[in-house]
Amino acid sequence: MICLGIESTAHTFGAAVVEDSEKESFRILSDKKDIYKAPEGAGIHPREASRHHVETSSTVIESALREAKVGIDDLDFISYSAGPGLGPCLRVGAVVARSLAEYFDKPIVPTNHAVGHIELGRKLLGLHDPLVLLISGGHTLIAARSSQGWRIFGETLDLTLGQLLDQLGRHFGLSSPAGPKIEALANAHSSPAEILDLPYVIKGNDVSYSGLLSAAKDLYSAAATKESVSYSVQEFSFSILTEATERALAFTDKQELLVTGGVAANQRLAGMLQKMCDSRGVKLGVIAKQYAGDCGAQIGAAGFLFYKSGRAVKPQNAFIRQSWRIDRVQLPN
Repeated sequence: MICLGIESTAHTFGAAVVEDSEKESFRILSDKKDIYKAPEGAGIHPREASRHHVETSSTVIESALREAKVGIDDLDFISYSAGPGLGPCLRVGAVVARSLAEYFDKPIVPTNHAVGHIELGRKLLGLHDPLVLLISGGHTLIAARSSQGWRIFGETLDLTLGQLLDQLGRHFGLSSPAGPKIEALANAHSSPAEILDLPYVIKGNDVSYSGLLSAAKDLYSAAATKESVSYSVQEFSFSILTEATERALAFTDKQELLVTGGVAANQRLAGMLQKMCDSRGVKLGVIAKQYAGDCGAQIGAAGFLFYKSGRAVKPQNAFIRQSWRIDRVQLPN
């Protein structure tokens, strides 16, 4: 079976052609994207990002089909990210998917963006039943699969990890997404033994980053360098998350940990988690940087899960849900 996955939840418009069947293992035949670039010092503007998606959608989809060497007629179904995400951006992806499905008479499958991150990571890394750490601009949560869906064992109470890094970057005058730039600044810090004093907040198994961000901004305003602030913010925020993840592993007794989402590309965080997993005898799977951020391959991977459980809808019934928590998604047994 072949699926066209369409991603449009935030700054990225992505399209991918993926293949999966009983006889053939999961394959990514193509994965193309175009990312809205915010002005320096600014975050994602939903209206401008959606305009970007409108302007680039046809080119991205055509490129994905061409690289995969398939035509629309070769597709078994089309999946799209129905949520969660920015409303104007989600609508573009839904309208594009609905138009293609209607014109070419193809089944259409609304998918959950978070499930897409997880399903792609699970398939690419060969994990069976992992605890999941999903970290991005839209998510910071620790979850595990239950009989009918996903159960959350810890999440952010305010800012996601991606938002923490993006907002710190904007305070420095950088554009979003700022995570890679913050990582570069942290790596450039010349004195790793010197770490600034920041709040370390963990409540039960939930994390909180708003106080840490405020303190980091104050230190920068008081003449601390970008490098020292970035390094310290990473050390504190990643340590908090590693502690919460270890607690969830102990509680669930899982033997696999999947780390996915845009922030999964950070090497310092991966190193912390690897040491923790090694001490517990847990297999760590970190999704490849190429697929850590938002992409169509995620939506294609989730599309098979939803399609095989009978979740295809008529084009006129295609929907979006800006707030669609993963623990509200019913999954097949």
